Amino acid sequence: MRRSQRPSPDDPPDAPSPGITARGNLPAELNRFVGRDEELADLGRLLTESRLVTVLGVGGVGKTRSAIRAATLVEKRYFDGVWLVELSAVHDPGLLEHAVIDALGLTDHTSRPPRTTLLEHLAGRRLLLVVDGFEHLVDACAELVCALLRRAPQLRVLAAGRRPLELDGEVTYPLAPMAVEDAVTLFAERAAAVRPEFRLTQDNRGSARELCRRLDGIPLALELAAGRLRALSTEQVLQRLDDRFRLLTGAGRSAQARHQTLRTAIGWSHELCAPEQRLLWARLSVFAGQFDLEAVEYICSSPELPAESVLDVLTGLLAQSVVLREDSAVGTRYRMLDTVREYGAEWLAATGDTDRLRRRHRDWFLGLATWCELDWFSPRQGEVAARAESELPNLRRAMECSLESPDEAHLAQYLAGTLWFLWVGCGRLSEGRHWLNHVLEEETPYEPSRLKALWVLGYVAVLQGDAVGAISALQECREEADRTGDAAAQAYAVHRSGCLALVTDDMVRAEELLQDALGRYRDLGELNSNVLMAQIELAMAVGFRGDLEAAAEICQEVREVCDDRGERWALSYALFVLAYAQLQQGRPECARELLRESLAIGHAFHDLLGSVLALELLALVTAVEGDAAEAAVLQGAAERIWPSVGLPLFGSAYYGRPRAECERLARRELGDARYESGRRTGAQLDPDAAVTRALACRPVDRPGVTAQRRGPVPAPDGRTRKPAASPTSGRGGPERW
Repeated sequence: MRRSQRPSPDDPPDAPSPGITARGNLPAELNRFVGRDEELADLGRLLTESRLVTVLGVGGVGKTRSAIRAATLVEKRYFDGVWLVELSAVHDPGLLEHAVIDALGLTDHTSRPPRTTLLEHLAGRRLLLVVDGFEHLVDACAELVCALLRRAPQLRVLAAGRRPLELDGEVTYPLAPMAVEDAVTLFAERAAAVRPEFRLTQDNRGSARELCRRLDGIPLALELAAGRLRALSTEQVLQRLDDRFRLLTGAGRSAQARHQTLRTAIGWSHELCAPEQRLLWARLSVFAGQFDLEAVEYICSSPELPAESVLDVLTGLLAQSVVLREDSAVGTRYRMLDTVREYGAEWLAATGDTDRLRRRHRDWFLGLATWCELDWFSPRQGEVAARAESELPNLRRAMECSLESPDEAHLAQYLAGTLWFLWVGCGRLSEGRHWLNHVLEEETPYEPSRLKALWVLGYVAVLQGDAVGAISALQECREEADRTGDAAAQAYAVHRSGCLALVTDDMVRAEELLQDALGRYRDLGELNSNVLMAQIELAMAVGFRGDLEAAAEICQEVREVCDDRGERWALSYALFVLAYAQLQQGRPECARELLRESLAIGHAFHDLLGSVLALELLALVTAVEGDAAEAAVLQGAAERIWPSVGLPLFGSAYYGRPRAECERLARRELGDARYESGRRTGAQLDPDAAVTRALACRPVDRPGVTAQRRGPVPAPDGRTRKPAASPTSGRGGPERW
């Protein structure tokens, strides 16, 4: 894909690059940023002089907040945005690239290494990457940042951590505690948040200044102290904290003393907690990222902390700023700052209860994944997708926990297989492939879990265009399923083998295998999204061979089941096939409406494959309706998306038929130069912009342009096919469920 030439990062700000609609993912500030004017100016200057700047400091000194604020202030310098990568919840170095891909909002369905995806995306972009919380992954992170900076000459990185990356060209910026006056202002603002009537006065200003001095101006320590004003005066807080310092820290002011100051402030908050609050604090440390009340009640409860009391205890920790509340698309969530969580983890380890709590955490998220898989085939499908996305850090932690013991590796296999809907339906094929390969390295005696992971791996490989990987996984699954008598695994393996035949243009074999799989599903009484996809894939095979009536009948039946069950993801593919049939039968206006719904659904689920197939067919509809210029733009937009999906149109003559016909019509109408110009315009659009444009597109009003003039789309061999004999029973429709 050709990229527009971009200026250097030191040039004045300008408009964003064509097609760039998202300028970053920096979080909105929930309260006012206080002080640090000199530090922010320094960081802004350093980012013009160096491509890698690392903000260093002890926990709680404000590295993350300062880095994000500095990035916000220089955002206009970067045409392609400022993007925050948070790594504190990522523990597996193998997931580092996936975390960066997620932060950049990329979706990559291919079997390419994720680093390749990153390098290709960043190579021509003027962008600032803010990398936060990398200490536990410092070696892997340093190696990745080095590779990205080498291959992306206009990329700049602002890192925030407790240690440097130690790369050539890195400029480190030690972040000092806040100046006294700024610290007093921060303390006063946070105090007013818990006691609205609080004001700095002549009577309490001296105590506030001394408190800030004793806390070394560390923002986290100041916020914890401010939380104490619910029950104490400033003077009382100072007196009690002063006693703690004399006991624990002495009078030193070295970097180590500052670290001890923070631990003292956290420890004092810990000491002032009720016993059940301390216990919950320690147990909450097993979570990664956000968590919800239900999970806390199950994982953290015990006879000494009954489930019915957890909410009250959690509310107490919220009041003391130990736990933070965050409202999200899936409801109220909670999280702990890294430093606070680490303190809790130390206390949990001291009790000897870490392993038990981690297993309870793992068991909860195994249950959650099982529920999500079942509920995927329901009107709550969108909710399931959002919930699984929000819980991904905890789901990863659960798989990591299971892989630590050979006796529990089968649970990791079960979890990786059960999350097929997240890997396939929500645009996470690349990460799914990582986990499936990883868990299948372990030999386990629990065949059902292993077999499920195998057929899901085969499915992912098919969609990534990796025929060799798909055949290997599916063949092993079928052989082992035969040996163990696992009829369900056999049905799924046969189904995905049929899917592989479909995308490799063996339509006869595809029909045979998909019919076989549907018979097996019927015998098992199986009905879910996978079964519906088998019917849709059968309809594709039938339709590609020319029997449009049978294909439409199959997908109409699927549509009815989807409407009855509230299923949306499979529906998007059924609508694609119905649109294909409508277009072939000379009804482009009907095809357009079907494709608009299909595209909207696929895009909402981040399903790039479903989205780009709908976009390709919509381009042909647009050409048929007489707007060749817009058709060329849509084709260019689809071309940009395909590299993130896999081999364009699977390399299939059948799937490629609409594209070839669209290009023929558009070139004939526009001429080569205007057609290529339109394609280049489309290739500038990112996926969000492309979908927005496609959904807003309407037929042009050109008298005399009708679909009937065009006739059916030619077959791959150039001949117009006659309807093939229907492979279905009765009048040409499938046997009904």
